[in-house]
Amino acid sequence: MFIIDRKSNRITKLNQKTFSELGFRERDHLQEWIANNPESIGEELLIIQKEFNGFHDTNERLDLLALDKQGNVVVIENKLDDSGRDVTWQVLKYASYCSSLTKEQIKSIYQDYLNKISKNEEAEKNLIEFFEVEDYQEIVINKGLTQRLIIIAANFRKEVTSTVLWLMNYKLRIQCFKVTPYQMGDQLLLNFEQIIPMKEAEEYVINMAEKNQADINIQEESKTRHNTRILFWKKLLPHINKKTELFKNISPSKDNWIGAGTGISSVSYNFVMSRSYARVEVYLQRSVKEENKFIFEELGKFKDSIENKFGDSLTWERLDNKKASRIKYQKDDVNIYNEEDWEDMINFMVTSMLNLENAFQKPISEVRSKLISKLNTDEI
Repeated sequence: MFIIDRKSNRITKLNQKTFSELGFRERDHLQEWIANNPESIGEELLIIQKEFNGFHDTNERLDLLALDKQGNVVVIENKLDDSGRDVTWQVLKYASYCSSLTKEQIKSIYQDYLNKISKNEEAEKNLIEFFEVEDYQEIVINKGLTQRLIIIAANFRKEVTSTVLWLMNYKLRIQCFKVTPYQMGDQLLLNFEQIIPMKEAEEYVINMAEKNQADINIQEESKTRHNTRILFWKKLLPHINKKTELFKNISPSKDNWIGAGTGISSVSYNFVMSRSYARVEVYLQRSVKEENKFIFEELGKFKDSIENKFGDSLTWERLDNKKASRIKYQKDDVNIYNEEDWEDMINFMVTSMLNLENAFQKPISEVRSKLISKLNTDEI
């Protein structure tokens, strides 16, 4: 830091000092400065306790406890010339301890603080004023996992900064402020600098953390979905394999469908399930669109006999805008992710697949012969 001399048009470097050189102590000085002027760290905070130790089964105490304008609890940990290597673990513990504090407990903690510093004030009135509301009942404090962490030190070890940056990927709201004392003659100056996240990039860092967490959530959700599907297929396959050879060589899958051959390449009998239905189908997915449409039309010539043998009407989807075509039978209002629906789904799917195989076996054999003939004469 430099001081500007207007007359000489020169700058003079200020003498950077350490707190220990100046005889300052963490609790008696740095903590008091921040407690009495929390705006020094760049925002309006309400300090509600110093040296808070109101945790069950532990004698640990955090330096400063505060609230921000959104009603989030803010844990502030101060270090002097060195952050130490364990400060991140400290603030995480404190945040976990504070996460269970209720609104009334926080009001009580704040009232104790006001009494301790001999301020003849009421916590409830101060909270109403700080949050700029008319009624105490309107105030929402410490909702969910919204606790914030602020670490203040003259120097931060690499193991601290790297850990903080990593934790931010999980949407933990952590800020690191570097505080530096300077001396100019008899005058002392103090500079607060937010180094993590950098003030100019704070919004970007928060957005990236949210994106990273969303990606992690998607991965975890996908993993859960995959495991559920595998378990469902493991339950279904033994039932169908007792009654037909069709799926004997098919293994449980993480996908929402499994299929078995019909006798025509890339035309399959499929089981399909989702959050809203269970389905059996004949799915035409050959690489050439015209071949799928030809098979669909030829099978359509047997529609009446197929449905009579199946025992119900089927849904015939030519899917003109797609390469594939489908003939399906579906049960709605069942959910693969609700295990209570599984028995109903399995009974429906097994019975329907047996009927589907029985109804399509002969028509597919005849259409296969026609397809081979068409391909040999290049008419498709």
